[in-house]
Amino acid sequence: MDKKEQHLFDNPKNVKRLLNGFYVICLILFLLDFVIHRHVYHRWENLWGFYPIYGFVGCVILVFVATWMRTFLMRSEDYYQTVNKNKLKTAHQQNQPSGGDENVDA
Repeated sequence: MDKKEQHLFDNPKNVKRLLNGFYVICLILFLLDFVIHRHVYHRWENLWGFYPIYGFVGCVILVFVATWMRTFLMRSEDYYQTVNKNKLKTAHQQNQPSGGDENVDA
């Protein structure tokens, strides 16, 4: 019988446990925000939950900027194949042995 090796996150219960652990940690950190005194530079840093909100907004902005950058940075699927096609052919022909089997590992 061919039994595949089970990894830690192959079991959905383990994934659920990990996510629940993250949720508990986030809740604890949010609740500590009410108790811990911080030395702040700006008034808005005193708002409850400022840093989680700031982080979330920063991530959303990062996703939008990355989506916008994708419009002018994205290349076609075969970009490297078409650009280097002639270079690869000539390099491959120069390194090709004159006869026999081709060694694919070299």
